[in-house]
Amino acid sequence: MRRLGYSLFVLIGLSIVVFIIARLVPGDPARAALGPRATQEAVDALRARLHLDKPIYVQYAYWLKSVLQGDFGESLFTRRPVIEDIKEFLPATLELAFFAGLFMTFFGLLLGVISARYANTWVDNVVRVLSYLGIATPAFVVAIVLLLVFGMYYEIFPTIGRLTPGMSYPPRITGLLTLDSLFTGNLASFWDALKHLILPGISLSLGGLFQEARITRSSMLENAKKDYVGAARAYGIPERVVFSKYLFKPSVIPTVSILGLDFASLIGNAFLVELLFNWPGISRYGINVMLRKDVEAIVAVVMVLGIVFTVVNIVVDLLVAYLDPRIRLVAREE
Repeated sequence: MRRLGYSLFVLIGLSIVVFIIARLVPGDPARAALGPRATQEAVDALRARLHLDKPIYVQYAYWLKSVLQGDFGESLFTRRPVIEDIKEFLPATLELAFFAGLFMTFFGLLLGVISARYANTWVDNVVRVLSYLGIATPAFVVAIVLLLVFGMYYEIFPTIGRLTPGMSYPPRITGLLTLDSLFTGNLASFWDALKHLILPGISLSLGGLFQEARITRSSMLENAKKDYVGAARAYGIPERVVFSKYLFKPSVIPTVSILGLDFASLIGNAFLVELLFNWPGISRYGINVMLRKDVEAIVAVVMVLGIVFTVVNIVVDLLVAYLDPRIRLVAREE
């Protein structure tokens, strides 16, 4: 609860900073929305409706009052309430981020464990070289390579959108096509939506995947030198049990901490991947509204990303406390 209280102050500070920056960027949002041929009277009327003719602290007060009532204003790009745009575009990015996060977590931990288990062998060297390449290569470069190779040359996976044109969309329940397809028993749409997730999901997750592998390897090799691991082996406990129970659990704590930040970053870093794969998500929407200086939508998108980071950090704190009893004891003493 204390961390949640701190997070609320962080979000308020974030809203103030982003609100000020969005309004100080050169250019008139009202003129950009109406176009160069609009009359000055029409531009002034729109500025008055958006409170752009008032001091910035008054504008923020109007905005905060509306947000507390669940109204993020109207997008000058889509001509709809911003909250409706968020409801439409956010689930697509969340689905992509969840898939990429699952892929990143499973294979990151797997490669890290394998690398630690076979440390200083050719297996470890291969994983380490792949890790350097994966971390150094930007996500959009990986996306282009996968799109060209597996989408256009071999035509194994689809490359555009969330579903194949002509495929029926399931009724909207969560906004996540894979879940909605399963809930309604539409296995054809589920399989098609899953195939559309593979290339953008892998492109988005590779950098974080290899980072988690390196962190897991380093942590396991460091913990393998600890006295409690040596004592467990001295008692004759099987190596498989020592590795899985006494070594893996404490070693994964740093990885979980970084995983949370990497997962939240997937949403903010997805804009180029979404553009390449024509993915109708919140990141691509954010780029479009920024290019058009849509101030209401810009602030809303950044606030959504801030809320995601806040929630993920709280969840990571709970997971780390579950994995490490020492953290729970310290929290109780405080």
